[in-house]
Parts: sequence; C-alpha cells; structure tokens
Amino acid sequence: MADFAKSIFIDFWATIAEMSPYLLFGFFVAGILSAFVSQRFVETHLGGRGIWPIVKASLFGVPLPLCSCSVIPVSMSLHRHGASRGSTIAFLLSTPQTGIDSIFVTLSLLGPFFAVFRPIVAFATGIVGGILVDVFDKTAEDKNGSQKCTDQCCTAEKNNGKIIRGLKYGFVTLPRDIGKPMLAGLVVAAFISALVPDDFFAEKLGTGIFPMLVMMLLGIPIYVCATASVPIAAALILKGLTPGAALVFLITGPATNAASLIIIWKALGSKTAVIYLVSVVVCALASGILLDYIAPTLSIQVATHSHRMLLPTAVKYASVFVLLTVLSFAIFKKPAHPDTN
Repeated sequence: MADFAKSIFIDFWATIAEMSPYLLFGFFVAGILSAFVSQRFVETHLGGRGIWPIVKASLFGVPLPLCSCSVIPVSMSLHRHGASRGSTIAFLLSTPQTGIDSIFVTLSLLGPFFAVFRPIVAFATGIVGGILVDVFDKTAEDKNGSQKCTDQCCTAEKNNGKIIRGLKYGFVTLPRDIGKPMLAGLVVAAFISALVPDDFFAEKLGTGIFPMLVMMLLGIPIYVCATASVPIAAALILKGLTPGAALVFLITGPATNAASLIIIWKALGSKTAVIYLVSVVVCALASGILLDYIAPTLSIQVATHSHRMLLPTAVKYASVFVLLTVLSFAIFKKPAHPDTN
C-alpha cells in the first residue's frame, strides 16, 4: 500500500513539475488578454453574418481560457449583441477546446506538434460548425446585427489599472475557475499511471476508430476543462492509447457536457444544438484519424518522458511552489466582492 501511494505521489509530482512553468506563463498571457481585449471589441468584430465573422469568431476563441461552462454566458452575450447563430456556435466550439494556458500545458506534456495541432483542430471545428449552422439552420435572426451594445459592460470606460485587473484575472480568477478540476485531472492521471499496466489500452482497445469511439462516448457527457484534460490524455497515451484517440478525448471532453448542451438547446434551438454536437463528433473523429496517420509518418512521439520539454530542475520546483501557492490562494480564499472582470 505504501509503494502504491508513493507511486501515485511520484507521478503526480513529475507531471505538475513539467506543466507548472508553462501554466504560470499561460496564466500571465491570459490575464493580459483579459485586460486589453474588451468585450465591446469582441462584439464589434464578431457580429453580422457570412463566413468572415465565423472565421473571426473561431480564431478569437482559440486563445481564450474559457471552459465549456464559462464560455456559455460570453457566447450568449455575443448573440444578444448581434452575432449570428453561426458565429456564436463557432465561438462556442473553438473556445473551450483550448486556451493559451492549455496550449502551454499541452506543449510541456505532449510536445510541440500536439501543441500546434490541437488549436488548429479547435479553429477548424469552429468554422465547420458555424458554416453548418448558417447553412442548415434557417431560423429567423433578430435584425440587430448592426445594433451597438448599450449595456453597462460595454459603455463603461475602464482605462485605469488594466495591468492590475489583468494580473488579478490571470492569477486569481482563472486559477479559481480551473484549479479544482485541474488538480483532479492530475490525481486521475497519477492513478492511471500507477494502476494501469503499460500497453493496456493498446491490447484492450487496439488501434483505428474503435478506441476513438470509446473516448468520444466517454468525453461527450462529462465535464473536463481543456487544461485538466491534458495530463489525463498524457497518462492514457503512456499506457498505450493512440494519440488520435487521446485527441478525440481532448476535443469532446472540453467542448461538450450535458449541462452546456441543454443550455445551447434552450437558447439557440434544437437544430443548432444537434448541429453543434454533430460538428464536435465529426471533427473529433476526423482529426483523430488524421493525427494517427501523421504521427508515425513523421516519427512523432508524444507524452514520453524523454520528449518532455527540458527545463532546469530548480525552475520546475520553484514553479511548482508558485503554482500551488497561487492555486491555494485562489481556491480557498473567498473573494471579498464579486469579480468585475
């Protein structure tokens, strides 16, 4: 029992040491984005119909560190302020799959190719879903595409203390939102590493589309944020799961859950909700198949200890200390007043 607990702790520590420097940098960049990219700017550039707003909505959603639950109110605000259903769905699809923080964590645990491939897939998924909604969902839109936002959140000028607000968002609000699920993901990954024999998934699930379907059925109904899903995917790959099947989990887990699908169904209609789900399923399977085809061709190895990003041990351990301090402060200290970010 002692050896089992020790194995779990070692795997937990090794994973968090690898991801801490990149996650902290991701928190910083996310805070800067929060400070200098206003909601008013987003709504101005993502409103209207046609392919270009869909492309911009999907592209803008890629770096934002919003999960499948927190992206809902943002996307609904976009829709209220003139964004078409297509643009709204594009934003809903691309945003929760990745974010600047999860990109850096992906880089640290799964390597540079995976870190680039994952946001490209998120961007493409958003475009596909947005176009499908514009083509097949002919539900009448409110004719307010050119209407300017008059809500307080858009009219209030917030020119003072942008850096402070951004750092507060990056190192307090965002860790508070993702800290618990991220730690839970690390624990799950440690248990997988300790309990599951090497090559277990390769022997039980094999290769091809079957393990992808299994990961898709697992990922669609549950909630897991883009950052928390990375260490789980890394542990699964190390135990024999194909990179393509792991990618399917990385797409469907963050992009869908039962709660968000119900909200989309009620807010945007049943047809849009179905198109949303179909877009996730098709793009996840297609990208998983493509990744499994490309990886052996280019001799790409992911999630192996020898291919993790090499940083000095002192930097990693110092980053772990800082990260755990940030998470502890964000999670356990109750805010004195609601965040205004």
